[in-house]
Amino acid sequence: MPPKAKVTREMVLDAAFETVREKGHESLNARAIAQRLGCSTQPVLYCFRTVDEIREAVYRRADKYHSAYILPREGTAENPMLAMGLNYVRFGYEEKHLFRLLFQTDRFGGMDMAALLENPELRSVLDVMAAGQHIGREEAKERFLAFFAVVHGLASLLANNSMEYDEKRSARVLETVFHGMGALRKGQEDV
Repeated sequence: MPPKAKVTREMVLDAAFETVREKGHESLNARAIAQRLGCSTQPVLYCFRTVDEIREAVYRRADKYHSAYILPREGTAENPMLAMGLNYVRFGYEEKHLFRLLFQTDRFGGMDMAALLENPELRSVLDVMAAGQHIGREEAKERFLAFFAVVHGLASLLANNSMEYDEKRSARVLETVFHGMGALRKGQEDV
């Protein structure tokens, strides 16, 4: 009889990530992971001490996946910030369960907006915004907050409802908000 295949930490994480992606973070448990791997729960809990440890690893993987998903590919967008916003909205529609895990599980509980803006994960987004609009980091932070509120609202509507995604309409909404922020700032400077 051949030896049983060894279940690795990476295999458990892959199975856990796919479970959350397909069924939501509420369905993540050792049994669901074991079932996906075709093994008992023992190897799952051998690789990770607790299901909470698995949840944390899945969250980190989902965050990394999300970051790669929303960043515009070099040279593919006239306005990288608009492309990033549209990618975020599309992520809410296409990856509903991952979106909910990342943004609707009170992960940011107790934070204020200033703390959110200082999050190291946000640095690349702010860099894209500052470079694309030829503005400083502080101005990029202010514009990001306004833009993010609309982008996140659209993505949340799509992630939590049986709505159809209309990319052209979403793009028009984001363009209106994005250009409106610049016009508002210019109007304030002229006063």
